[in-house]
Amino acid sequence: MRAVFCCLAGLLSLTTATACGRDRGAPPPVPAPLLVVDDRGDTLRLRVPAARIISLVPSATESLIALGVANRVVGRTLYDVDPAVRAVPLIGTGQAPNLEAMLALRPDLVILWSSDKRGDVQAQLRRAGIATLAVSLQDTTDAFRALRLLGTATGTTGMATVLVDSLQRTFAATRASIAGQRAPRVFYVVFNNPPMTAGPRTFIGQILTLAGGDNIFADAATNWPTIPLEELVRRDPDVIVLPIGEMADSAVGRLGELPGWRDLRAVRRGQVVRIDANLASRPGPNMGRAATTLRDLLHPAQALR
Repeated sequence: MRAVFCCLAGLLSLTTATACGRDRGAPPPVPAPLLVVDDRGDTLRLRVPAARIISLVPSATESLIALGVANRVVGRTLYDVDPAVRAVPLIGTGQAPNLEAMLALRPDLVILWSSDKRGDVQAQLRRAGIATLAVSLQDTTDAFRALRLLGTATGTTGMATVLVDSLQRTFAATRASIAGQRAPRVFYVVFNNPPMTAGPRTFIGQILTLAGGDNIFADAATNWPTIPLEELVRRDPDVIVLPIGEMADSAVGRLGELPGWRDLRAVRRGQVVRIDANLASRPGPNMGRAATTLRDLLHPAQALR
């Protein structure tokens, strides 16, 4: 009993001493600033996690939602259609936003594309004293890094780690689920006139491969190559993947009427599969679902298991 009393007395003494220290006017500790180096190499310093965010990058908006901070998004583009942000004010498109509307929303952070070579929007925002975070989203590694950057900027690093780990596990499981199966030769349609597709170093090209597809333009030297129609006909894919949303659903039927396209084996045999463009074309937290969806389209027997 005496030992317990002594412990309590010591704890009381420590508490009293701490309180006295506070009474003497000791300042509270100042939190270290959040430091984020974005994909342009610029260092962003935030005293506290960003609380009013405008995202000009739809996949980054989806990442913010997945990180649990949708309530901090105060401005969105025309392409941000998730119910979590549908009521948020519009500021135009990511490449041509309404700067006046953005400033009126008083953001403390704007997320934008690092590929915007002009840098006009970023320069104007900085002159107004608004922090910017530029992201590059070409491949899956970029998407993982962007998730972590946003986690740091919003004070949700733990959730960002969980999301990245979950995506990587889903990728591995998807790849393992079709191991040993024949990979159909695939053409992914980024645009149909002229034909454009995804190269091997893009997130679409990488997801297509791990989902069990053989990208017929895996030898492309650029990320988003435009393909001569004659070369597409020569390579003659088994399956064509058509993202619906960027192209109308009626585009599937029209392929059978177009010169060159109608000669493709995939078109003649009805092997043109549809995927939601908002799912397949956004390198963010839904890439795992994109991978499993593509796997099921390319390997329908797997989807029945």
